[in-house]
Amino acid sequence: MKKIAVIIVTLLMANFGFAQKYSSKTGKVKFEASVPLFEDILAKDDNNIVVLNADTGDIASISNVKNFHFKTKLMEEHFNESYAETAKYPKTTFRGKIVNFDKAKLSASPQKYTVQGTMNFHGVDKVVTSTATIYLKDDKIFMKGGFVAKPADYKVTIPKMVTKKIAENVNVEYDYVLVKQ
Repeated sequence: MKKIAVIIVTLLMANFGFAQKYSSKTGKVKFEASVPLFEDILAKDDNNIVVLNADTGDIASISNVKNFHFKTKLMEEHFNESYAETAKYPKTTFRGKIVNFDKAKLSASPQKYTVQGTMNFHGVDKVVTSTATIYLKDDKIFMKGGFVAKPADYKVTIPKMVTKKIAENVNVEYDYVLVKQ
């Protein structure tokens, strides 16, 4: 499965040619859709694959949706079968750009950047903008950021009986340590 994901990311990044690339196969992505007074809805994926073209700021990532793990197996099962429909939509991807990215200006001091691109989840492409903190240390690029996603924007159907238990705005966070290729 990981080989397939690497091939997909490679195809996504085909325009990178001989660019200076940084990547990770252990990127961390988590989302939270909790509401007060109800059970926490929090999932994490520690196997997000991400590739950064350090010459242009182009970035792409891919996750196997089944890699998102919840604290209870039942919640994970409901997410995979009813909400994300992972049998039909097994991957989520992002392809975009870090605006005004210049690797030469990176230092050990974190700087804020805007990341813009298109995320595909549940078969739906949606433009996403996030703020990321990026810095360079020991020839590794550290990148951490987040954005808000709405299940309705990705045509995820929430049954009426649980709509009050799931947030309308899902907080998505990512944390990458990218190494030079």
